[in-house]
Amino acid sequence: MAQQPHSQQPQPVVEVQDLEMRFGTRLIQRGISFTVAPRTIFAVMGGSGVGKSTLLRHMIGLLPPASGRVLHQGQDYWASDPATRARLRARCGMLFQSAALWSSMTVLENVMLPLEQLTELDPAARRERAMEVLGWVGLDSSAAFLPERLSGGMKKRAGLARAIAAEPPLLFLDEPSAGLDPISARRLDDLVLDIRERTGAAVVMVSHELPSLLAIADDGIYLDDESRQPIAHGSPRALRDDAATHPTVRAFLRREEPPQRDMNP
Repeated sequence: MAQQPHSQQPQPVVEVQDLEMRFGTRLIQRGISFTVAPRTIFAVMGGSGVGKSTLLRHMIGLLPPASGRVLHQGQDYWASDPATRARLRARCGMLFQSAALWSSMTVLENVMLPLEQLTELDPAARRERAMEVLGWVGLDSSAAFLPERLSGGMKKRAGLARAIAAEPPLLFLDEPSAGLDPISARRLDDLVLDIRERTGAAVVMVSHELPSLLAIADDGIYLDDESRQPIAHGSPRALRDDAATHPTVRAFLRREEPPQRDMNP
């Protein structure tokens, strides 16, 4: 009987290979390697100041690494020419921690902006698409508001609508639930899951919020402050429950005191 061909694994949406991050001569993290598969929600975990948001900036093309590679669609972003970088960057949507809405523009105008920059839609089609995604996040009735009229949770949802307006295959979320009450944070988690189902986008998220990490992340990496390198890779739920998980990571995911650090040289 003839052998059946092996099913080909889908190409990662983004891949990080042996990345090293520095500020000047100061080492932030080293040896970071992982892949993000299509439709995956991937969590970047770790304590405050360990370099999680810096890693996102390396991945999205805002900050070059000290060494290592970031591949989008199999292409080395930082080794590419400017035109290729622009094309690869256009595949990424970004929700910043502050939402980063333009204060002089209405919510609708904010969401229409990437459609104007990244698509060939005419003004009427851009407006229709922007209203569609505002409806997804429950803000269609607030389209004419300036950002100053929005609550913190509404600003995050408006920022999320802008990030997905042009249907990027890769979405970055930097502390999406920061500063939100538990109900608003849960609503945002549900929105991220809904958007993944609607668009098929992969998501890379930085978060300190354990309920969010445990509720929606399929995979992840833990950046360690002491060793300055990743010490765990897997879904937050599996890492929390597996007795073989590094004690520091397990304590983080269980809201426990971290193990005593060895102070001997």
